Amino acid sequence: MTTRRGNKQPSPALGSGVQAPAAQLPGKALLWLVAAFTILLVPQWDRLPPWLLVACVALMLWRWLARLGRVRLPGRWWRTGLVVVLGGVYVATVKSQFTVDTAASFFVLCVALKWLETRSARDFYVLFFILLYMAAVNFLFHQAIHWTLLNFTAVVLLLMGLQVLNAPELPAGVRSGGRRLASLLLKMLPVVIVLFVFFPRMAPLWSVPLVSGQARSGISDQMTPGDISSLAQSSERAFRVSFGGPAPPQPQRYWRGLTLDYLDGASWKQSAQPAFRRLGRVEIEGVSGPLDANQYEILLEPTDQSWAFALADSVAASPNIEEVEEDLFRFRRPADTSVRYRLALETPAANADAQLSPAQRRQLLQLPGRGNPRARALADELRSRYDDRGVAAALLQRFRQQPYFYTLRPPAMPDDGIDALLFDVKRGFCAHYAGAMTFVLRAAGIPARIVVGYQGGESGAGDEYLIVRQYDAHAWVEGWFEGAGWIRLDPTAAIAPSRIESGLREAMAEEGSFLENSWLSPQKYGNLPLLTWASLQLDRVNYQWQRWVVGYQGQSQMDLLSRLPGGLTMRDLGYISAGTVAAALLLAGLISGWRGRQGRRSTGVARQLQRWQRFCEGVGVPVRQGETPLGLAERLARAEPALADSARVFAGVVNTHYYSRQYSRQTADAAVEPASDIRRLRRLLARMKRQRRQAAAGTVAASTKSSESF
Repeated sequence: MTTRRGNKQPSPALGSGVQAPAAQLPGKALLWLVAAFTILLVPQWDRLPPWLLVACVALMLWRWLARLGRVRLPGRWWRTGLVVVLGGVYVATVKSQFTVDTAASFFVLCVALKWLETRSARDFYVLFFILLYMAAVNFLFHQAIHWTLLNFTAVVLLLMGLQVLNAPELPAGVRSGGRRLASLLLKMLPVVIVLFVFFPRMAPLWSVPLVSGQARSGISDQMTPGDISSLAQSSERAFRVSFGGPAPPQPQRYWRGLTLDYLDGASWKQSAQPAFRRLGRVEIEGVSGPLDANQYEILLEPTDQSWAFALADSVAASPNIEEVEEDLFRFRRPADTSVRYRLALETPAANADAQLSPAQRRQLLQLPGRGNPRARALADELRSRYDDRGVAAALLQRFRQQPYFYTLRPPAMPDDGIDALLFDVKRGFCAHYAGAMTFVLRAAGIPARIVVGYQGGESGAGDEYLIVRQYDAHAWVEGWFEGAGWIRLDPTAAIAPSRIESGLREAMAEEGSFLENSWLSPQKYGNLPLLTWASLQLDRVNYQWQRWVVGYQGQSQMDLLSRLPGGLTMRDLGYISAGTVAAALLLAGLISGWRGRQGRRSTGVARQLQRWQRFCEGVGVPVRQGETPLGLAERLARAEPALADSARVFAGVVNTHYYSRQYSRQTADAAVEPASDIRRLRRLLARMKRQRRQAAAGTVAASTKSSESF
């Protein structure tokens, strides 16, 4: 038998056993599960197939309607049929493609089917732990702070449901349950923080790439003119940059990613695919500590590609990237999660004797065998009048002087698209002009290539870092000139200088095409200062979260702890972690024991009841298993008639204390019991002891008088 408050005794029934929990799942506990599952679906809504989302909602709604008595849960054969049907749809959708997305969607399908057999408390526990695992799976796809808070909210709802299931006698309101849960979380928060800081963070011994079937927003290893213009309509972050010294001015922020040197019809590609490499370990952090004046650090969003972005004349300053040919940088594995790496700017050494090999020159002069005759004729004309540098300068001058327009709404190009762009429509985006200029340079015998990356970047909150977004995606040209090497040539800077000097927003202000289809993007409304400020502040919080929480790995940990006296090692961290856990468990045990003693001391009625039981045993009336106070009082009255009235009154006070409706209302939220009951029981017990002594003294006197008369 249980009471309504944890401070009360479980029951005045003497020696009563523990009551078995009910097998039926309480409706309120089920409701908390439903709410938690709904929230956990939100981070995956954009990667789950639509049919699976519909199935999840339908199966969850079916279970809730069954709880309300509107429908019946399916039997074994119906459940088997649903598993076969939905499993078949899943197999047909996946089409033998095994990725993290497909594995996660299969897991969600299993959770959804579990609703149809969630009937008892045992099923609640199974689903409880499955949903906790689902919260962990969500972190494979999203680690931003708002997604973390959403997952944490779902976990809180699960714990609320656990309270309802295990302690139905406690007040089940959201406020009271939230207070109890907050109290528990606050008690554990110091331990969690200490373990987060000191628990050894070792790199994994294996590498499992998070292969995803979902396309990510970003540049790719081939360029068709319309690709980058579509990126210009996305305000998603590409990366953030922090500088040890002053940031370079806007016109110098060319973030090189990869080069394209092969023209296949209308698309530019890489002529040589990267050689196969064995996957390296997961290294999402570079070097910790303050930046030098010439260094900068990039926090790259996931791209599922191996290339890293860097300014020209940079060298690697962290071990998780390496420099490859063409002054580019690569990771040892695709960036399937946020990656932080560091580079340093250095003045390049003059190398006037640098030469291209014959194979390189042939590749950098490659053009299709036919097509775009007017562009080829333009190249021949310029070659007849100028040297290599003069040809490049004449092309840029042509872009400046003639009515070329930079637009996010370029017209469809015919087969000879370069001819149409240069001589007819004269409207295009950076990819159009970069491709056209590279074509003419090559036709004039000048080795050239297209560089794809980003240009620009806006200041974050407090000017602490730069934010480079997808609409900063850019393509430009690099030409090879004897005695000088590679030189950047950007036709966009000649056609629309505002794009390079002020960014895409200013360049598209007159056309009105900046983020024209992104109505929910805060960057679209740059004329609203309050919205811009709020967006930057939120990004600032998320940036710090990514750097110091998500990115807190082994190198960051050792750098932080190296500042503490004593020079902590990995072994020391292990000792600290183990000691913290042991101290927390010991402290919890001591607090539990102390509270148990306080609870026993504070429950004065129970203590008086125990003293009365010992008194009964002392006078030869032992307490029986499961006996009520009234039953014990009756047996005491038969054994000691002089104590009958006091014993019955004592038992009545105990029953009134525990079972009266008035007591339940007065002490439902109290931590101690009414002092009047305790004082009355103490007086009754003292009276019984006095009556027992008097009865014993009377018996002795009567026996003495009888002996004297004899």
